[in-house]
Amino acid sequence: MQAYLIVFVGAGIGGAFRHGVNVCSARVFGLNFPHGTFIVNIVGSLAMGLIAGYFMAKGDASQHWRLFLATGILGGFTTFSSFSLDIALLYERGEPVILALYVLTSVLASVAALFFGLWATRSFIS
Repeated sequence: MQAYLIVFVGAGIGGAFRHGVNVCSARVFGLNFPHGTFIVNIVGSLAMGLIAGYFMAKGDASQHWRLFLATGILGGFTTFSSFSLDIALLYERGEPVILALYVLTSVLASVAALFFGLWATRSFIS
């Protein structure tokens, strides 16, 4: 039961950060493109790479820390369910070029950010 509470608290924190990014990005960039989801998926993937790289390099992080940071905070912060909804909305708005650009850049940049996070952690910790 303690593990669920740890994830719950972390997800609340991550969700609050995600909401802040969505609000700020809407104010800064407008609503024509899902900038908030785009940003959190890339930043979250980078953070996951850094955290996973650290846990792999050090191997001394407790399961509670892993649950709190990776499953909780990053699980609450990033979300591909919103990504999927954004895709559906762009499709329904009849914007196939923006949809394709959004999918391609989101996936490629997120995966690249994760690999960069792994590389950065391994380079500076090892």
